Amino acid sequence: MRRLKFMPVMLLLSVGMALLLGACGNTRENASQNGNKAGNAASSVTEPAEDTAPGEAETVTFQAANGDIQVPKHPKRIVDLTTFYTGYFLVLGAKPVGVGEGAMGNPYFKGMLDGAVSIGDDASPEKILELKPDLIVTYSGTEGIEQLEQIAPVVAIEYGKKNYKDQLLDFGKLTGKENEAKQWIGQWEKKIGELKPQVQKAVGNKTVSIINPYAKGLYVFGHNYGRGGEIIYGEFGLKAPPEAQKAAIDSGTGWASISLEKLPEFSGDIVFTCAWSGDTSDPKIVYDSPIWQGLPAVKAGHVFQLNPKGDTYNDPISLDAQLKFISDSLLSAKS
Repeated sequence: MRRLKFMPVMLLLSVGMALLLGACGNTRENASQNGNKAGNAASSVTEPAEDTAPGEAETVTFQAANGDIQVPKHPKRIVDLTTFYTGYFLVLGAKPVGVGEGAMGNPYFKGMLDGAVSIGDDASPEKILELKPDLIVTYSGTEGIEQLEQIAPVVAIEYGKKNYKDQLLDFGKLTGKENEAKQWIGQWEKKIGELKPQVQKAVGNKTVSIINPYAKGLYVFGHNYGRGGEIIYGEFGLKAPPEAQKAAIDSGTGWASISLEKLPEFSGDIVFTCAWSGDTSDPKIVYDSPIWQGLPAVKAGHVFQLNPKGDTYNDPISLDAQLKFISDSLLSAKS
């Protein structure tokens, strides 16, 4: 894993948070969260108490993880250091001027980041300063945040605290684009409403797993670490195998690491998988093994390959792009 200079310390030290390099982090998605409507989210922005001085840009107060931050009411030059939240700004029409290299490689953002600058994986304050930002967005716990605050207002986001709908509403408030956020949520919920009964009827009582080989075994993903988990378990309400449900969903972590020998206990009737992007291990070690080849899902042809460069994300643009593949795959697994 390449170390991002401004990634949170907790992300660098915790195995779970290190998964951010291959996951799209969102908060826990369950039935009640997915049922939340746009108007129910608590506001994170308050209007300024004082009049704007002549010549100054109008500001508002945004309630961020690093406190109440005075930010431009309509920021024009956002530098996004998060990588996994870039899609939120794009869907709102608030394209950042600088983003992480990982976001540049997301195929679902093709053409959307034209004109934006890659700040790489080790963005220095000097490189950020060159972009003349009026707002910097990063994770809470970021190293060197004090230096960033000398450049522009810094909004720190606590990774995974909010589900993707509430996070979108929050970013809508931050960028002055609340209507755009509500519009996307409305359109998304309409799509889910049309697809959900079809998918549930096709899948029936089958269980669904999200499994990625990696250097030390396999990752089993749940409801909030990308790879379609937000759609499969959150929106469609499908069932994971009991062991996967307990380890990756009920635990709240969104993931679990298992050995190859335990794979049959965590594998569902339907499996979504892809090579792990966080190391250089060969996934064929797993895919060619007798254990994998003996799985009921493999024998039934109910294994579907995800895109490791795009499906690890769970921002609105990536989710929208994943929806057709995931729903088509699930519908094809009809008995």
